Amino acid sequence: MIQTLRRRFILTAMLSLMGTLFLIGIAINLGNLFRIIRLADTAIELLYRNGGAFPLPDAVVPNVAGGFQITEETPFETRYCIVYLTKKREVIEVDIEHIAALDRDRVEELVGDIVKEGKKSGFVGYYRYRVYEEADKNTIVVLNCFLQLQSAHNVLQVTLLVFLCCVAIVFFLLLLLSGRVMRPFAENMERQKRFITDVSHELKTPLTAISGYAELIEHGMAGKENTERFAGEIHKNASRLLILINDIIQLSQLDGGKTDVEYTDLDLYKLAGECISMLKMNAQKQNVTMKLCGRSSMVFADKQLMEELLFNLCDNAIRYNNRGGSVTVTVDKNREGNTFLSVKDTGIGISPEHQDRIFERFYRVDKSRSKATGGTGLGLAIVKHIVAQHEASISLESEPKKGTEIVVVFSGRLKEREQQKRLEQQSAEQTKQKNTGD
Repeated sequence: MIQTLRRRFILTAMLSLMGTLFLIGIAINLGNLFRIIRLADTAIELLYRNGGAFPLPDAVVPNVAGGFQITEETPFETRYCIVYLTKKREVIEVDIEHIAALDRDRVEELVGDIVKEGKKSGFVGYYRYRVYEEADKNTIVVLNCFLQLQSAHNVLQVTLLVFLCCVAIVFFLLLLLSGRVMRPFAENMERQKRFITDVSHELKTPLTAISGYAELIEHGMAGKENTERFAGEIHKNASRLLILINDIIQLSQLDGGKTDVEYTDLDLYKLAGECISMLKMNAQKQNVTMKLCGRSSMVFADKQLMEELLFNLCDNAIRYNNRGGSVTVTVDKNREGNTFLSVKDTGIGISPEHQDRIFERFYRVDKSRSKATGGTGLGLAIVKHIVAQHEASISLESEPKKGTEIVVVFSGRLKEREQQKRLEQQSAEQTKQKNTGD
């Protein structure tokens, strides 16, 4: 799948590049050719109007455009001839004084070709001509454009060479770098596969238990004394399933960038106190004490997401603690004046090889403890997404058998960005109202 995407990426990039370079090359060469034709026609017009010679460099010739520059060397650099014909197109006079490559016979051959074409202007070989019809005769001015057309041919060759070189270089670079470009997609697909596998496994476990206990009760295979116990197991697994589904929905919303957020100034210390009060009973069941330290500190955040962040961090600290252990929640300001949240426990700790992965979905350091305490393995993944959405930073320090501390530091960037966005919205609304009023 990834190799197919890589090939399609290279093919699309190469076709886009080749199409762009082709259009640029066509534009350059056509522009150059049109410039040569325009300058040649201007020179022919000047010769016709000036009786077969170029005007002086400082002379002004009206109604002649094209950018043809006349210098003192122009008469010697430009090769041309003039042919006068009767109305029956018979040659009267041939002026070949200014061209050495043509004799009278060759000029008459050119005139024959020009007459056959029946055009007012055009090319015969590398000669540009124009026919002027007068009352008593016709005049044909023929200009040698060999050097100019050769220059156009050289430009075309250089353009083709540059085109091929660019295509080859970009193709080589794409072969080298496409793997790196596609790596995030490959990693994302691998994470999605792993997530689907983990979700299937996590959902299957409680559903299997519920199905098994329900089947025993349905077929009367559970005695009266076991029916209540089986019902309790069904309720416990159903509750676990509901918690898991809610966590998956929450994580999915955060993954897509939660849009229904309401950022406001919140007292994080107060929210932490409310969270500790809510989890007090759970802590007592685990024989864990909870303590709040610090002072009132404001953060610019969404209240619901902050409550979710505090709950997951504190619940995790309780769940992976030792009996008789403690959880210390600290809310304060750091040296830079930014509000920080610290949740520190005296639990089982995390070994170094696991510390980089604990924010992954369904990753558990101690799977047996997590299942025994009803953990879903999504709490810290949700925390990571909430931290990212608030443009905060998160760090972890842990030592096996001694405990873990997770610190979240909030900056003022989010508030500045939201304030700027609100100002822009207000300005846009005022402009809209003003235009409506006018």
